Amino acid sequence: MAAYFAKKEGGQIAVLKLIKLLYLADRESLDQYSYPMSGDCPVSMPHGPVLSGTYSLISMGSNSPDGWESWISDRENHEVRLHRDFERKDLDELSDAEVTIMQEVWQRFGLMDRWQIRDYTHDHCSEWQDPQGSSRPISFADIFRALGRSPEEAQELAENLRSEQATDQLLMSM
Repeated sequence: MAAYFAKKEGGQIAVLKLIKLLYLADRESLDQYSYPMSGDCPVSMPHGPVLSGTYSLISMGSNSPDGWESWISDRENHEVRLHRDFERKDLDELSDAEVTIMQEVWQRFGLMDRWQIRDYTHDHCSEWQDPQGSSRPISFADIFRALGRSPEEAQELAENLRSEQATDQLLMSM
């Protein structure tokens, strides 16, 4: 997902803009399919909502040979760069529906600079609550409510996600 947006930005992208685009893509996936693209944990941070694990990768990197650092450079001057060019077929972990969501997010927000997109998330993502300099988890139920679902439906969708994630973790541990 990060490589896709970095490529759209010309190969180099401001970290703040990237983490907002990633969050907005996950949020759009929740809206359209009731399931996040990233499997990451959303949190409120001072500059708006972010995906916690992805923010950690941007900040600290990873040691996985085929992971983050094979695609994206270390953070430098508040930006990251694409390490390599790629084609759609190289994004084999992303479905066509997910790529379509990222295209839609880019069309809607790609021309915004990092401060404009940050301000947008502050003003239009009501699940974000200012954590006063820290971070605070954002529940999927809160996101579903912010997307217009009833409290009951939001809670049911969030429970379904928790159940699916628990099943996935169980299967991965076997």
